[in-house]
Amino acid sequence: MAMKSYVKTRIEEEIYRKLDIKHFSSSTNTLHIADLGCSVGPETYSAMQDIVEVIEFKYISEGLIAQIPEFLVFFNDFVSNDFNTLFSSLPPNKRYFAAGVAGSFYQRLFAAGFLHFVYSSHSLQYLSKVPEEVVDKDSPAWNKGKVFYTSAQKAVVVAYSAQYGEDMESFLCARAEELVRGGMMVLLMPGLSDGTSYSKCSHCMLYDLLGSCLMDMAQMELVSEEKVDSFNYPIYIASPKELEGLVKKNGCFSIERIEMVSRLTEEEEPPDVEVFTMHLRDGMQGPIKEHFGSEILEELFDRFSQKIAESSSHLIEESYKKPNQLFVILKRKAQAG
Repeated sequence: MAMKSYVKTRIEEEIYRKLDIKHFSSSTNTLHIADLGCSVGPETYSAMQDIVEVIEFKYISEGLIAQIPEFLVFFNDFVSNDFNTLFSSLPPNKRYFAAGVAGSFYQRLFAAGFLHFVYSSHSLQYLSKVPEEVVDKDSPAWNKGKVFYTSAQKAVVVAYSAQYGEDMESFLCARAEELVRGGMMVLLMPGLSDGTSYSKCSHCMLYDLLGSCLMDMAQMELVSEEKVDSFNYPIYIASPKELEGLVKKNGCFSIERIEMVSRLTEEEEPPDVEVFTMHLRDGMQGPIKEHFGSEILEELFDRFSQKIAESSSHLIEESYKKPNQLFVILKRKAQAG
């Protein structure tokens, strides 16, 4: 996802102020950057170009022009990601070398002490798996008739939260091994403001809306109700306090910045219903296709778009104008974690 102007500016500020290029310059002629959960699209390329440019500017501003390294960017996503399209679409004037690394970022992907900078945009909300309890009919956390935890019983929320905690610990431990001491991570993901109920979270409301569309289709026998009962969306929306607690528990990173931000400035306009639905479909259809098959996608997202247009258009405004994105800057501690 593209770095909007205000987020881009904040990332540039943090890189300029806190990235320890003098330490890097003494140990390598190549700076290694990883984009975790890169997907495919021009936003991926522009984000990497922005990061490379601000690092270059930092070298220049500190009088280290002769020490500007070469940049090697590793684009990471699942094996199923369309890496052919990604690499064929890379701009010819890019200022970095590029490589692909397939696999889950909840496990080790790189050699120890190899990376200098890690970037991940709107990927860490995806869990490694749906919590087992919510699809177990004999569990108190069985989430019958729902695809998310917004309006579910407490046991469902606890199961999702526990899975997120396990996944983040795996993510942080893997990155702690791979990042050099002083290496930096920039993480962007949907977030929930501290103290806000799930029912007031626009992200959660969108997944509930998706669930209602699936249930409508089940009632019309366009899809099996049993299939809907066994489907839960593998996403968790964390709060700053919750994420901060997980980072501190891990102990390998210092928190340089963690805050909730908006996706757009006051001057920018959110997308219309059609574009909004298209973007959501790009991010949401993978698990749906895997569980139900591709034949339901058109009908499902047509209904989804119609419901947004008829009764939930405020969700588009809230999704883009309210502070509901987590912006996180972490640095690998100098001492062993």
